Parts: sequence; C-alpha cells; structure tokens
Amino acid sequence: MSNETIISKTYNFVKSTLQAVEMMPKSYKFTFGDRLQTMAADLLELSIEAYYAPRNEKRRLLLKINILLEKMRHFFRLGYELGLYNSKKYEHFAQQLNEIGKMIGGWLKSLK
Repeated sequence: MSNETIISKTYNFVKSTLQAVEMMPKSYKFTFGDRLQTMAADLLELSIEAYYAPRNEKRRLLLKINILLEKMRHFFRLGYELGLYNSKKYEHFAQQLNEIGKMIGGWLKSLK
C-alpha cells in the first residue's frame, strides 16, 4: 500500500470520529469529544507531515504517530466503557486504528 493510502485511511478515520463526537451527549461532547477530535486531527496532520518530510525526518514522525495511535486506542476504549457509543461503533474505531497502525509499522520497516 502506498503512503497516500495511509493518509486516505486517516482522513476517513477523522470523518468517523467527528461524526461520533457529534452524537455524544453535551456533557461529553465539549470535553472528551473535543479531545478525540483534536487527537484525530493531529493524526491526520502528522501523517501528511511524514509523507512530505525528508527521509531522515520520517522515522521520528512515524514514531510520534505510533504513540498517538496508542493514546487514541485507550481514549476510544474509555468512550465505549462510558457508554458514548455502542460495541459495533467501538469495533469500527478499533479496526480503523489497527489498520492505520499496521500501515505505519510497514512504513517504518521500509525506512530501515
């Protein structure tokens, strides 16, 4: 898969996240939901930066993306446990994050 595909997958993930946050109760939308939106946007921004970065900077950015992905996994699990979305929606988020993570891992391996 190309690195453009990673950006495309991340873009779709951001859209899904924004839609999920829109459905959250107000008591979570502007605190927890805002945090999810910010992390998702950061993920897209870092993916684009890594794509266009010189080869010697890509590794650092990809490692930063890996850490962000792990943080997001925990936040999405927390949202599920708080009842902010159902198990089907949580599974969808988890699959998207895992797929992006695998692609980032492959990209990192290609830099060695």
